[in-house]
Amino acid sequence: MKQTVGILLAGGQSRRFGEPKAFAEYEGRPFYRYSVEALRPFCEDIVVVTRPEFVDQFPSDLRVTTDSDMFAGMGPLAGILSAMELVDAERYLVLPCDMPFITRDVMANLLARHQADVTGVTVEGKLHPLVSIWQATVKPTIRQALLDSNRRVMHVQALHDAEWIEGNLLTDQPALAFKNVNTPCELERG
Repeated sequence: MKQTVGILLAGGQSRRFGEPKAFAEYEGRPFYRYSVEALRPFCEDIVVVTRPEFVDQFPSDLRVTTDSDMFAGMGPLAGILSAMELVDAERYLVLPCDMPFITRDVMANLLARHQADVTGVTVEGKLHPLVSIWQATVKPTIRQALLDSNRRVMHVQALHDAEWIEGNLLTDQPALAFKNVNTPCELERG
């Protein structure tokens, strides 16, 4: 069993963005690369969870999968569980693909503060449940939530010992580092 595995969530619909956000570019590099680079120093393996039509668009040096058949299309929680079931680990570092301003320093600081079953980030009162660390012990709760058709990430986090770390403890630019880029205009504003 591995100690730490990274999960990169890249399966969203990207309706507001107009194209798959994982492959949108910032400074000449696709968004997903920023998340991979933020995870890589701390993870023995990284699993990209995406939609079936995008699997072949990722390079072969990444482990790429889709939601398990049972929970296909059930959102980020299904992606987290699918990666957990693919690779056993003690804990999982989770990032979405639409945060090109995230850095490895931020993830190092989050990892250093992780002591709960689930650790997430909050910035100015806004929770970022997908910038998080999950212990493997949460896996049965995720599975049960999905079996109950409950797709809410924060529902599962609330059922466990969850800790929310203030973004300003992780970086001196929390509003930028934890910015979800949902439209091309947001990317231009940085």
